[in-house]
Amino acid sequence: MSALGLAVDPAALPAWAALAAALLLALGATIVLIGALGLLRLRTFYQRIHGPAIAVTLGAGSVLLASMVYFTASQSRPVVHELIIAAFLLATAPVVSMLVMRAAVYRDLRARKREAGATAGEVYTIPDEE
Repeated sequence: MSALGLAVDPAALPAWAALAAALLLALGATIVLIGALGLLRLRTFYQRIHGPAIAVTLGAGSVLLASMVYFTASQSRPVVHELIIAAFLLATAPVVSMLVMRAAVYRDLRARKREAGATAGEVYTIPDEE
């Protein structure tokens, strides 16, 4: 065991694996940061939902790939546990985003909020009150 509690010393990692893992981690962190900035910058809920949806799939995917590269190189055997996590994220993140957006649309339609953005694509309409 190393001083960090890892089974393999990170200094003993091959240079190609360290570089690949570092680049994937930097890419994942950048994508997640952009998604977080999207939450702060965009005005409406319907615009804000896109940042985290993309950040979850691409950012987490990059971090998971970095983990696979690191542990495969350090343990000298294929480590693919992260594929199960990635499959779960890729299967659930778009569905959750769609359900959250649909719930927001129905909430806005029931409250008759014309300015909220639920009727922007003219898919849903709010009937005029008489």
